[in-house]
Amino acid sequence: MMKRVWHKVVVVGVVIMVLALLAAALPACEAGPEAPDEIVVGSAVGLTGSGAGFGSGGSFGLRAAVEDINNLGGVYVEEYDKKLPIKLVIFDNESDPTKAGTLSENLIVIEGADFLVSPPQWPPFISAIATVAERYQTPFLGFAGPFEPNNALREAAGNWKYTWESGFALGAPPPPGDFREGVPGYTMADLWLAFLGEFRGQTNEKVGAFASDDADGRGWYGAFPGILRGAGFDVIGVEDELGIAPGDTTDFTPIITEWKDNNCEILVGNAPAPWFGTMWRQCKALDYKPKMVIANKAAMIYSDIASWGGDLPWGVVAEVEWVPSMETPGIGDTTSQSLDERWHEESGLPPHQLIGPGYCQIQVLADAIERAGTLDKELVNAAIAETDMMTIRGPAQYDVTQFCRFPICFGQWQKVDTPEQWSFEVIYSQHDFYPVTAEPIFPIP
Repeated sequence: MMKRVWHKVVVVGVVIMVLALLAAALPACEAGPEAPDEIVVGSAVGLTGSGAGFGSGGSFGLRAAVEDINNLGGVYVEEYDKKLPIKLVIFDNESDPTKAGTLSENLIVIEGADFLVSPPQWPPFISAIATVAERYQTPFLGFAGPFEPNNALREAAGNWKYTWESGFALGAPPPPGDFREGVPGYTMADLWLAFLGEFRGQTNEKVGAFASDDADGRGWYGAFPGILRGAGFDVIGVEDELGIAPGDTTDFTPIITEWKDNNCEILVGNAPAPWFGTMWRQCKALDYKPKMVIANKAAMIYSDIASWGGDLPWGVVAEVEWVPSMETPGIGDTTSQSLDERWHEESGLPPHQLIGPGYCQIQVLADAIERAGTLDKELVNAAIAETDMMTIRGPAQYDVTQFCRFPICFGQWQKVDTPEQWSFEVIYSQHDFYPVTAEPIFPIP
């Protein structure tokens, strides 16, 4: 009797377990995979130190884009059939490439970042973050500046798979078949030679070239003097690397004396703002007066040029990455103009041209996630490769080197009757969506 009862108990127990398992499994099958609460995006940016001028505007661009996306409900992910908000985690790398790498690892391992992004930072920073992205097979979108020095670092590392860089090229043309092939305004050489061509007949065509002694500066110096010489300009002292100096240089007298003695009427180069500010101040003190000055990197940001003091910014030219007058789309109803208005309301500062490059990194990432329909890193990485869209920075499409060339033009610091005193005006453009806003000052005061 006891055996029959025990047998019935066992059978009933097994049936109950089977039914319970089926009941638990069926809802799971109907609901699909469980959706995360958010998409975590990490960025290690220089908010203090020598790169703070770049980082302040670039990080604002990241935050503004995330805010715009979240105001629309987030990024739609087909796998979960819902929109997910983006959680943006920004760490200050203190303008130290080593810390940029360490903090990027913390973003992935500790903060759980699904993806990494970077607004404009110099090549050593992009390289440090890329190393971490490759180690953890995490897609990384970074605004990398010049193609040549960044691509050299990429090739030395064995060609990163998960790192997608954007910026501009110094002189390297786009690959054959690229939509930018033969289109003006996509390489610095094309822009510079076209702009210089407007005024070369009013100069003696003698050029002084300068660069900070770092990867970015040497990448520029290795390319541009040769390009200028090929176009018929006389670049003084290239064989002796005249104009290259370490970042902590305080006395530029020997360099400036050579330029002055050779009557260089054009001064061009690429260096950090404090470096150039010291050199340019000494040029004035030594009564060296070129007719044209182009200072890439150094003269891009208002806070940087304002720190030089006096009238030193007057007439200095630099490349333009983004300006509020650009006729390009943001997220939702955001425009370049409205984005700048938000920046001014928050910071009280004039336009910052690296807001747009920061903003567009989020635009591209969100677009890739939506097209991939998942947060799977491999599938999102593959979707980034197929990017073809218009961003607030211009048309975005990556080539075989995983680099996106964005259009560039020239701006110049001109005096205005406002408390800020200086306005960065577009003086030369080869693009319809980059309207010219002022006539160039030549020769400079």
